[in-house]
Amino acid sequence: MGFLGVGKTTAILQLLADKARLEKWAVLVNEFGVVGIDGAIYASQGSMVKEVPGGCMCCAAGVPMQVAVNRLLRDARPDRLLIEPSGLGHPRRVLETLDSEYFRGVLDLRASLCLVDPRKLGDSRYCCNENFVDQIAMADVLIANKVDLADAHALALFGEWAVQSEPAKQVVAQTVQARLNRAWLDLPRNPHRKARYSHHHISMPGEQMPDESRSKKAAMHHSDGHFHSCGWVFPGECVFDYSLLYSEIVHSAQLRLKGVISTDRGWFLFNYSDGLLTVSRTGPCPESRIELIHTEDARNEMEDSLRKCLKPL
Repeated sequence: MGFLGVGKTTAILQLLADKARLEKWAVLVNEFGVVGIDGAIYASQGSMVKEVPGGCMCCAAGVPMQVAVNRLLRDARPDRLLIEPSGLGHPRRVLETLDSEYFRGVLDLRASLCLVDPRKLGDSRYCCNENFVDQIAMADVLIANKVDLADAHALALFGEWAVQSEPAKQVVAQTVQARLNRAWLDLPRNPHRKARYSHHHISMPGEQMPDESRSKKAAMHHSDGHFHSCGWVFPGECVFDYSLLYSEIVHSAQLRLKGVISTDRGWFLFNYSDGLLTVSRTGPCPESRIELIHTEDARNEMEDSLRKCLKPL
């Protein structure tokens, strides 16, 4: 678990890379937007992946989630199943579904891990957000990520949040670049952890936008009233100018952007958060996928920027 841009994808990729060679792991992933990015990234690394698309997994918990878990267990027969809820999702329904009688005989539910960017703990937009608070409250293992970017005050706030947790966390840790201890995955889950808020967030999907670009699907929009998401899927033959794309993302991205994109230098994962853009190589995918999360309507501006970066076919 973890809020937007905290490093969940990086953490899972590193766990997958570090797993024992003969172990088979699968990933169930959910994202706030309607264009799946993380699923494509994990699949490009050779992992068996299922997605519960759109909104937060707490809203999809029930039949969609049961179907996705069942298919993963049947098709992949994994030794371990990692579940990545949306950064804007509430964990209560997810944990309740996994701990239900339906799955109790086939799943050994272990500890839930939550990544936190300690710099956010002094920002009321985060520390007063019900989903953010309950992601921390329901975690068995609480990890401060990006501590190399945090000051002493932020780290002190993280320590206060950790100490106030009841029941006490099994592990409280600090890390950089989302490096996790694989042993944390085998810790037992404490079933007595409770959400501080009794209800869970409900998101309604937005409309699908008309196709005005060379993408197979134009910007699809999704909103929960506070955050908005729009995404694009471009056919594999579409190639972006790397340098121009880098510049346009830095200039136009507002809150959060993630994309697995074919460029004239190869395939890359573009990850923009908190004014910082990181780029890393990834395996080729059937199509380029880009997701933008913003607090005001930046869809048209971003689509114009992307269009400028496409190289002629």
